[in-house]
Amino acid sequence: MIHVENLTKHYDQVAAVDQIHFDIHKGEIVGLLGPNGAGKTTTLRMLTGFLRPTSGTIRVKDFTVENQSLEIKKIIGYLPESAPLYPDMLVFDYLRYVANIRAIPADRNLSRIRELARQCGLQEVMHKPIGELSKGYKQRVGLAHAMMSDPEILILDEPTSGLDPNQIIEIRDIIKHIGKEKTVILSTHILSEVEATCDRVVIIHQGKIAADGNLRELKESSGNTNVIHLTVRNAPFEEIEKQISSVEGVTGIARLEESSDQVSVKLTISSGQDPREEIFRKVKQTDWVLLEFYQQTQTLETIFRGLTKEN
Repeated sequence: MIHVENLTKHYDQVAAVDQIHFDIHKGEIVGLLGPNGAGKTTTLRMLTGFLRPTSGTIRVKDFTVENQSLEIKKIIGYLPESAPLYPDMLVFDYLRYVANIRAIPADRNLSRIRELARQCGLQEVMHKPIGELSKGYKQRVGLAHAMMSDPEILILDEPTSGLDPNQIIEIRDIIKHIGKEKTVILSTHILSEVEATCDRVVIIHQGKIAADGNLRELKESSGNTNVIHLTVRNAPFEEIEKQISSVEGVTGIARLEESSDQVSVKLTISSGQDPREEIFRKVKQTDWVLLEFYQQTQTLETIFRGLTKEN
């Protein structure tokens, strides 16, 4: 549905986006994840036709941004990080104003506003001034604005920025519901947001695509090793090292904490290996007291940190 190839945007001598390429298919919820300044907002602004690329191709369905940006804008709903709202207007009046701008037919105008009020949870505030609303409700109004023309594609830039935990969950639920019917692209630097909402993750760093795939694919392709944490009593570190280092798949042993009667170690495990059963047998053969034994696998956080480190 969306095809991006060699997309580049320069500001003077700085490449905010540097020859990125990806495809987004109909019905996907895709998270554009990256640290602040990575190029997420610039990418979204080019997808919506708000910014003109320095070079590269953006194709949405059968349209290109270069030649048919107006046609693309008709099928895209866009919620920027700061929703462009008029604080003195009532919510109902604002949505009616947006409906008129979007040329919603007069016989569907009111029913569409009611439908969006229900979908975005705005029924209780429809006759309140926008300036008196909480940040969470303002985001809902902005979301209703973006969805007014029932677009096929919804692009959301940091939709939960500045919200409290309850508001984040509410907006997240709305996005997941919308994603059942539409293609959704959202940018964020909040890892839990991507894990809870998105089918797929595109990680962007310093203007380049650092990774692209679902969470399982990212874990498999990261190439990093797993880690096992082991805490025992009645065993000096040297003895643990001697016993465990011979287990196949264990590539390293590091001391984490040690007291007079117990020690915690981190075992580095090569990719594709699972030596937990053999490690347990080794412990059983001793008089050690096993206090803690668990495997720590790759998480989105560790993958993200590994891909976006400055060095």
